[in-house]
Amino acid sequence: MSQMLDDGITRQLKDLFADLDQDVEILYFGSQTQNCQFCKETQQLLEEVSGLTEKVALHVYDIDDDREIAEKYTVDKVPGFVIVGREGNDIVDYGIRFYGIPSGHEFTSLVTGLMMVSKGDSGLSDDGRAFLAGLKQPVHLQVYVTPT
Repeated sequence: MSQMLDDGITRQLKDLFADLDQDVEILYFGSQTQNCQFCKETQQLLEEVSGLTEKVALHVYDIDDDREIAEKYTVDKVPGFVIVGREGNDIVDYGIRFYGIPSGHEFTSLVTGLMMVSKGDSGLSDDGRAFLAGLKQPVHLQVYVTPT
């Protein structure tokens, strides 16, 4: 397969990734047995992105062969991936999950997710943080994006 990221995007990403603070890991889940329309392309894109800096590591799993890991991170669809941080030897899971290939406008969300996890900060305002701190029950939030 040819490169997915052109030279201009690659240069921009290298500049952005120079500002990464902490190491970030992408836990990618594909499948060799399920009919996964964009698994190969998603893995290739994540390989290209993670190859631009030593601060981003990619770990590739098969959702069937590595079921325990997929369940640990509540990944139940392919292609899917989790963006996590590191504090020493501990993995810090911020709950960021992607399903499908992050192309088009979703690519910006991938890069933003990597940056936020590296900084360990969501960028929320003090008011937003106070509101969330006041929630009394768990909230399960999902954002769906469709390329239409």
